[in-house]
Amino acid sequence: MTVGVGRVHLAGMRRTPDPADSTSSAPVVVPHLVLDVHEDGTLTATLNHHPVAAPEDVGAWRRAMFAQIIDHVTHDRAIPVRVTVHEVDGSTFTDILPAAKRPTPTPNTDPQPEPPKKPGKRRRGADPIEVDGGDGFISGEDVAVALIVAHTDATPDGRARALLDPEIVAAAKAGEVVLVGRVSGTIAVRSLS
Repeated sequence: MTVGVGRVHLAGMRRTPDPADSTSSAPVVVPHLVLDVHEDGTLTATLNHHPVAAPEDVGAWRRAMFAQIIDHVTHDRAIPVRVTVHEVDGSTFTDILPAAKRPTPTPNTDPQPEPPKKPGKRRRGADPIEVDGGDGFISGEDVAVALIVAHTDATPDGRARALLDPEIVAAAKAGEVVLVGRVSGTIAVRSLS
């Protein structure tokens, strides 16, 4: 055993790693995004007590822009974030949204020429398939539609519905659709038949 100034070193003991030596990209503290909903449907957003300004072309954050706000503060979901939503009626919702790994597109170095378009009648696509997710959603919240082929917003009374492209449904051979409220956590499973 070696005794130093205020330290004891034991032979054979493993050194506890210094947190500063860590190469982990995970933040020590998860950022906290607070969204305050106002009567007119606009939102005030703060990240760690600092205001998050809406883009100039938008003017003010709106309830329907929830996913855009999350993408903005997390750099397209590169980091996790804790979200607290204060509703006009006084209710509060809190959730932690994890970071999402997104594949980096690889550039196409040898672009293929597009085949010439044939003149003629344009084919009309089939009518969209409507899916009623029922109620229980928070007004204006982002509602995921699994296979995740689309997103929709909940209506002011908390209902959600989605319009699905029949060609995508046929290609996926899907028999059901799942609607997920990203704030409320409401999940609705509906048959497509």
